[in-house]
Amino acid sequence: MKTKIYNIFIAVGLAVLVAFSSCINDLDTTPLDKDVVTSENVYANPENYKNVLAKLYAGLAVSGQEGPAGMNDLSGLDEGFGQYLRAFWYAQELPTDEAVIAWNDGNLRDYQEMDWSSNNEFISNMYYRVFYQIALTNEFIRETTPEKLDGRGIDGTFRTDIELYRNEARFLRALSYWHAIDMFGNVPFVTEEDAVGSFFPEQISRADLFNYIESELLEIETQLTAPGQVEYGRADQAAVWTLLAKLYLNAEVYVNQAKYTECITYCNKILNAGFSLEPEYQHLFLADNHTSNEIIFPITQDGNRTKTYGGVTFIIKAGLGGSMDPAEFGVDGGWGGTRVTKEFVGKFLNLETLKSARIPLKSAMDYPVIYVPGGYQDESGYSENEWAPDQAPTLASKNSDNNYEGYIYFSEANAEFKFTAGPNWDVNWGDDNGDGTLEANGANLKAPETGMYKINVNLNNFSYTMVKTDWGLIGDATPGSWDNSTPMEFDAEEKVWSVVIELGSGSYKFRANDAWDINFGDNGADGTLEYGSDNIAVAEPGKYLIKLYLNTPDYSYTAEKYSSDGRGMFHTDGQTLEIESMFEFTNGYAVKKWKNVTRDGQTGSDIEFVDTDFPLFRLADVYLMYAEAVLRGGSGGDAATALNYVNMIRTRAYGDEGGNVTSADLTLDFILDERAREFYWEAQRRTDLIRFGKFSGGDYLWEWKGAVKNGRSIDAKFNIFPIPAADVIANPNLTQNSGY
Repeated sequence: MKTKIYNIFIAVGLAVLVAFSSCINDLDTTPLDKDVVTSENVYANPENYKNVLAKLYAGLAVSGQEGPAGMNDLSGLDEGFGQYLRAFWYAQELPTDEAVIAWNDGNLRDYQEMDWSSNNEFISNMYYRVFYQIALTNEFIRETTPEKLDGRGIDGTFRTDIELYRNEARFLRALSYWHAIDMFGNVPFVTEEDAVGSFFPEQISRADLFNYIESELLEIETQLTAPGQVEYGRADQAAVWTLLAKLYLNAEVYVNQAKYTECITYCNKILNAGFSLEPEYQHLFLADNHTSNEIIFPITQDGNRTKTYGGVTFIIKAGLGGSMDPAEFGVDGGWGGTRVTKEFVGKFLNLETLKSARIPLKSAMDYPVIYVPGGYQDESGYSENEWAPDQAPTLASKNSDNNYEGYIYFSEANAEFKFTAGPNWDVNWGDDNGDGTLEANGANLKAPETGMYKINVNLNNFSYTMVKTDWGLIGDATPGSWDNSTPMEFDAEEKVWSVVIELGSGSYKFRANDAWDINFGDNGADGTLEYGSDNIAVAEPGKYLIKLYLNTPDYSYTAEKYSSDGRGMFHTDGQTLEIESMFEFTNGYAVKKWKNVTRDGQTGSDIEFVDTDFPLFRLADVYLMYAEAVLRGGSGGDAATALNYVNMIRTRAYGDEGGNVTSADLTLDFILDERAREFYWEAQRRTDLIRFGKFSGGDYLWEWKGAVKNGRSIDAKFNIFPIPAADVIANPNLTQNSGY
């Protein structure tokens, strides 16, 4: 398994939290094991500095020093929901269209209903995690000044390394301050320049904090290693450039100034740094995603070394429940929590075709017909009324010779039916003896098994036959050539057989039951099928979606070049599209994006805690930031390049160019939807919706926005979270965010 950089956790000194007393004391949060080790003996040994740096990175990944529980960094907080990444995920996903959660813990539901207050414990947890991380980094930066290192006699290679570590700590501090400016706006502000001791931090404006973050990143930009020149999991120049690009992209929100040109400048630096798109989208979210050249900066996870009930363990297990198989996800079980709204599903699929609906039957208007009413009509999706001839499927006599045929689906075994001469019961036939001969007003017939049956009725001698059919594709253009059929799948709602198949040069036919007794070709290549007729030629090799339509003659088919967005990884078995109750896991489609298995199908190192890293920054984000900044008027880029980057992402998603868009398609609304498709459950959605003006207000509604089933408009105050009430009370220098 991969090697992690933070496999040793140590206490980092008594002074870590003192400077943030107003943020911490009100939750009774204190450093653990304060009497065990002090900053003096930690920093005296130059070999310890990397261990302390490891603790700084670990602050994003775990919540304490002993694994999932037992030694929390912050007392008074649950170690599961109190973990940094999990808290960040909650704040960025649950108030949006990308996630609902079935749990009703504390005031967690406030996130989903968008009606939180300054007393919300989950918002407070996010706030305290941010500032605990800032306190950790401040202390390390404070202890690694040239003066401190001189006093300890540290020089040579150790000194060079420690100077690099110090700049990495400054990056991590800037990262957490970026989370603070994004989520909380005007916040308490402390750096290493503030003296150690209990005091009330001053509040910094959002604009001044923006300038501080920018200046810090610009100053350390050249002091970090070049991209790819430091061990995996640590920050390098590309991480700094990406954070700057994200800061500039959101500048209009943070400081009411457009900085899209600056965003493009830093995107260009990353684009020339040697990163490349991962060829398979899902490989980015598997247990060996550390091997991907797309990931710029991860929050690393390891089932043996970073045990936590937060992080990606939370993302995978919270999204697993219902009929989902834990083994597929490489874990020991799920927690039955998170799903997506139908509006998010609609970014990938046509919601109209997903709704349960009666599919109009194809009629044979040009041919004489008889009717097949029965007790199967409702359950099989033909009509709401059972035994209704006027709403029943029909059989047709294509040659008008009293020989009738058609294909009918029965959803249950032993479903009963009869034949009628018209859309009424005036003349009807059954089979009294079960011998294949019809009698007027005879006994009900039965379909012995579930499935689609080819039914033939001869009213010249009153005989009938029934053959259950399963269909496949065969031919030298198919993977099985003329020896083995490629099975087709039956859609019981649409009453259509279909298959997505890679076709080569040659031809194919349709045949039933892996035999030649019943097979279709196409004489004249007109889209109408005939029994035992000509092979169907493939005009151009490629991937096709082929559908077979069988009800009453004429039978037909379609063959269309196939492209679908492979990023839409939903589990629908046993799940409803509509969310009638947020607290029922089976309400809403589940997500299969994240897994604790490798690309070769091997389970991670542990089935309770996962190996899958969280890609906080990755190249596809840079592509879409570049495109958005160009569309918003930034200089230094061009529309043609932006379109190319977007289509590179979509070519990966579709597996071909079938999903590529044109310059006319490339609008800001498209970019917002594309970001949803590309980054769902990667903790970006809230920030994106706010930047596009779709988070608050009523321009974009989704299920349960504002605690209403169909969604409602939300006050703009919710674009930022409140500062926890306890911190405002404790620190007279703090002013609460407007509206709270």
